[in-house]
Amino acid sequence: MQIPRINFEPFVNALIKITGYSAIIFVLLIFYFLLSEGLPTFVEVPLGEFIKTRWYPIEDYFGILPLLVGSFAVTVGALIISVPLGLLTAIYISEIASRSTKEILKPLVELLGGFPSVVLGFLGLLILSQYLRELMSLPTGLSALTGSLILAGIALPTIVSISEDALDAVPKSYRDAALALGATEWQTIWRVTLPAAKSGVLTAIMLGIGRAIGETMVVLMVTGNAPMMPQGLKTLINPTRTMTATIAAEMGEVANGSTHYHVLFFIGIVLFVIALVVNVTASTFVFRRKKRSERILS
Repeated sequence: MQIPRINFEPFVNALIKITGYSAIIFVLLIFYFLLSEGLPTFVEVPLGEFIKTRWYPIEDYFGILPLLVGSFAVTVGALIISVPLGLLTAIYISEIASRSTKEILKPLVELLGGFPSVVLGFLGLLILSQYLRELMSLPTGLSALTGSLILAGIALPTIVSISEDALDAVPKSYRDAALALGATEWQTIWRVTLPAAKSGVLTAIMLGIGRAIGETMVVLMVTGNAPMMPQGLKTLINPTRTMTATIAAEMGEVANGSTHYHVLFFIGIVLFVIALVVNVTASTFVFRRKKRSERILS
């Protein structure tokens, strides 16, 4: 007697669809929760208060401008350091390093990406901040510069790994054609391989931005947590405070349902929108790269 075979394909397809839709639903629920807790801010605090330069909730000063500037300064500083270094490292691993060297460096970079950020923050607090304080004769080493250096180390593995994958995906025929026309190895890298992988490299940079913006523990530990407005280049060597650090430092002590509570959720909405824009932009570049690869293969 032959045992009837059960077709599990419809159930598997349904499970995959449910899983995919659940990710979207979870994001929408998170956004709904942020809106429900953060939108009362506009009723309790005048809109003009948000663009003021003082954050002191105890006296009802809710100017988030210093927090925005602090987040921007730390993130931009991290990208200035991590983007060139990450791109050059990815070029070396993909185009120059030998196969044995590549097999060692690539796993090390990915291992660094999984390193706990709180440990990096601890090292920055105990070692890097003290070194910068003595080197630059600063009153404190806890500054935007320290945060930028640690965030650069956190964003670097993401930029290196994705950029290397994008460079490695460029067809070998591109390189062979450039070399056959008389181009040197460096000319081939800078004028052929890198432009061909541009969308993937931009995706890596966008994801690095998202990693830097969303980091909490590092900036909470090493930036000094002082909501100060910029003072030219001195902003980098002064203590600062980011939006993520503000939420982490104050949410545990704030009264539930108070104005301060709603303002912190409003800051969460701002962060959510920024992260959403960065990730959508990165996804757009990934989609374009995939379409371009399909056209090349066809």
